[in-house]
Order: sequence, then C-alpha cells, then structure tokens
Amino acid sequence: MIFSSSNVIAYMQNKASPSRYFMKQSIFLAISFIAAFILMQVKTKNYEPFSVIGIIGIIGMLIYVLIYGPMQNQAVSWIDLGFFSIQPAEFAKVIMIVFMACYYERKKDHLDKYMTSLLPIGIGIIIAALIFVQPDLGTMLIFSFIVFYLFLASPVSKKIKTNILLLCGGMLIVGMVAIFASGGTLLLDRQLERLNFFDPCSRYTDQRGTGYQVCNSYIAINNGGLFGVGLGNSTQKYLYLPEAHTDAIFAVIMEELGLILSAGIIVLYFFVIGRIIKIGKCSYTIRGAMMCYGVSAYIFIHIIVNLTGLFGLLPLTGVPLPFMSYGGSFAMCLVLALAIVQRVNIETKMEELKQKNSKNKKK
Repeated sequence: MIFSSSNVIAYMQNKASPSRYFMKQSIFLAISFIAAFILMQVKTKNYEPFSVIGIIGIIGMLIYVLIYGPMQNQAVSWIDLGFFSIQPAEFAKVIMIVFMACYYERKKDHLDKYMTSLLPIGIGIIIAALIFVQPDLGTMLIFSFIVFYLFLASPVSKKIKTNILLLCGGMLIVGMVAIFASGGTLLLDRQLERLNFFDPCSRYTDQRGTGYQVCNSYIAINNGGLFGVGLGNSTQKYLYLPEAHTDAIFAVIMEELGLILSAGIIVLYFFVIGRIIKIGKCSYTIRGAMMCYGVSAYIFIHIIVNLTGLFGLLPLTGVPLPFMSYGGSFAMCLVLALAIVQRVNIETKMEELKQKNSKNKKK
C-alpha cells in the first residue's frame, strides 16, 4: 500500500523513482527486524538502564531539534541524517513505556509516596512540553495519553491516583476558564483552523484550506465503494490527496480495496491489540504487564486519532496509521514495541514451564 499510494507523488512531485518511498520503508523495516530480534534476546529486567539512557538522550535530542532542527510542515520535529531523518518524539513514546514499566516494578513497595509515584509523570511533562513547543500538538497529546494511561495502570496507591485525577481535572477547568476569559488561546492559527472538522468541506477551496485533505478523503472513500477500484487504481493519489502515503493512506486503501477489506483491516488491528492485552494480563511481573498495556495504548490511540481525523470526526492532526503509513521512525518504533511484547510473552511461557516442571518434580 505504501508503494501504491506513494509512487505518483515520488515521480510527479519529487522527480524521483516511483519506488523511492517503498525502498526507503523496506530498508527501515529490515533494520527494525534485526533490532527487534536482538531486543527479544534481552531480558526485560535489563531494559531499565537502557531506558534511562534513552530518556536522557530523547530530552537532549528534543532540545537539539528546537535549536537546530529544520522546519518541515510548519514544525521542527526532525533530525536530518542525510539519507533519512528521525523523529525523536516518536521514539519518546516507546522509551517512556519501557522506563515507566521498569521504574514502577522496581519501586512497587514504595508507591504510597508522592515523590516516588510521580517522578515518571514529571519526566513525561518535560518531554511533552518540549514536543508541544516544536509545535507538534498531535504527538504531544498521544504521548501525554500514553503516560497518563500507564500511570493509572500502575500499582500506585489509589489515594494518590484519585488526588492526581482531581488535581488535573481542577487545573484543566481553571486553565480553560482563564483562557476563555482572556480571549486568548494556546493554539496557533493553523491549529485552530482544524477545529472546523464538523464542516470540513467549507474550507475546501484549495490546498491551503483545512478541509482539503478530509474532503478528498471522502471522495476516495466514495470512489472505492464496497469492493474498491483495484490495487494501484486510485485517482485521488494523483496529487489530489495530500500526504496520501502517510496520514491519509487509509483513504487510498478504502478507494483501492473497498469498504469490506478496509473493515477487515480494522478488525485485524483490534485482534492484535487484544492479543497484546492478553499477553499483559498473563505476565507474572508488573513490568511485563505495563509494557504490554503501554504498547496496546500506543497502537490504539494512533488508530483512533488517524481514522477519526480522516473521517472528519475529530480535527486532523497529522498522526500516522500503525503498520500502514510511510515513516521510518514510526515503523521502527512499532516493530520494537511488538518485540518488547514478544519478549514479555517469552518470559511468561518460560515461567509457566518452570512452574510446571517444579510441580512435576514434587510429584
């Protein structure tokens, strides 16, 4: 689907080979699978020192991006390495999942203390703030969701969780009242324009209109019908649909493969998420369970934000679709996240085998 959705933009807009994005994504996936194989050989209890180094590295890279990063799509989110670019904020999601899981496992007997319980939240706020000022509102919201979800899924005492929820709710209300009272906003004009998602085609006039991408997505979906126009036969990818190979790839999928196969893809998404949650529930450690819950939340929120934005149910925020959209950093993070889940599953099976052998010896 990446080849089908990107060959036109590669050839007509970038004057490159039609297979440009396909080849680059293939290289990233090959590197990702090698890294995933290595990661699966490492015990999850040994992830913590790497996650701490990763957190320090991510904060450093986010600061570097703000100072020296090139402007792309009205944001400074990338580090240009020549042949490819990496997005530190994307890696922050997976590294934070591992860090929080290992931290709460190690501190599980001291989670009735505020300082101990809230340290990961403080680190998360620093990273979220650095992402917000890029500005990358979509990534910041997804990262914040993952951190807050993992905090709620952690073994932190219910009293602390309740107090934090009340505090956050109160701060949100006070903040919204203050913003409305002052007539100001935290969002940029281009971000505010996206809030017309209830009537996106009112801004269809040209590619500068905020409804342009959503309206062309509607056209692609309508063209596809139940069974699609056939693989490679999309008309909307001929520069009508912006970001056809990244944020809007599901519109091309629906146009070429149709509603039925597209619905099947969504079913497969939730099957994968269900398997990840099941592996988390079967884990013998807090660390393993939280890693799985974090990865499931990571994949789930990306699917929801991408598809609801594409269908005009929420503002379009430029969030890629898991396992479908073009993007090296995102693809690598997804593969590594699944490798972590697989390692948790391996350790669970090993523990089950150990307990089974122990019972047999007693008999």
